[in-house]
Amino acid sequence: MLKEKLLSILDRKNHWAWPWFAEGRVPLPRLLPHFQQEWEVYVRDFPVMLARILGHGPPPDVRAMLAENIFEEQTGGISKTAPHPELFLRMMEGCSYRRADFAQVPLLPAARAYRTFLDAASWMQPWVMGAAVLTIFVEGSVNERRELLALEQAPQTDAEIEAAVRQHPLVRLHGLDPRFLELQRVHRKVEGGHRRDAWDAVLGNAAGCEDAIAEVMERALALWLAYRDGVAAACGIER
Repeated sequence: MLKEKLLSILDRKNHWAWPWFAEGRVPLPRLLPHFQQEWEVYVRDFPVMLARILGHGPPPDVRAMLAENIFEEQTGGISKTAPHPELFLRMMEGCSYRRADFAQVPLLPAARAYRTFLDAASWMQPWVMGAAVLTIFVEGSVNERRELLALEQAPQTDAEIEAAVRQHPLVRLHGLDPRFLELQRVHRKVEGGHRRDAWDAVLGNAAGCEDAIAEVMERALALWLAYRDGVAAACGIER
C-alpha cells in the first residue's frame, strides 16, 4: 500500500542531531547556519516549486489545491497575515539575526545537493512524483502519522494554538517573544487542510507509478539526512 510506504519513509525523517536543536543544547547565535540553510534550500522559494507542479497541468481538483497553497505561501492571503517567507524573516529578526544574514547564503555541499534535487523534483513528470516530494516529504515530518490522526479531530482553538506556540523551543528555551512566531500560528491554522489535500492528491493519482513515487521519496530522505548532517556540523554539533 503506497500510503504505508510513504509513511514509513517519513517515520525515518528523524535526524540524530534534532535533540540538540529541540532541547536547547546549542546557543541561539550558533543556530544561524541552520536557519540560513533552511531559508536558502526551500523556505524562500517553496511557492515557486509548487507553481512548477501546477504548471504541469494536473487534474482540476489538484490545480485548485495547489493554487490555494501557493496563494497562502506567497501572500498570506488565506490566513490574512503575510507571505510565509516574510513571516520566517520576522521570526529571524526576533532571534536577533539580521535580514542581511539571509540575503546571500552560500549553500553547504549537501544542502546544495538537496536543493538541486528539490528543483529537479518540481519539474518531474508525471507531476505526482514532484508533488509527493514537495507536498508530502518536504512539508511532512517524523510526526506525520500523529498529525494525520489529529486532522480527524476538531481544529485547534486559538487558545490551544497559543499554548503550543509558547512551548516552541525558541520561546521556551531561548526566550523568543511569542509574537515573532506568527509563522507557527499560521501553520497550525491553515496547513492541516493542505496536508490532507496533499495526501489525497498524491494517493488519488498514483496509479501506475507507485514504485517510482516510493523511490523518489527514498531519495529525498537520503539527501535530507545528508543535508542535516552538514547543518549539524556547521552549528558545531558532533555525533
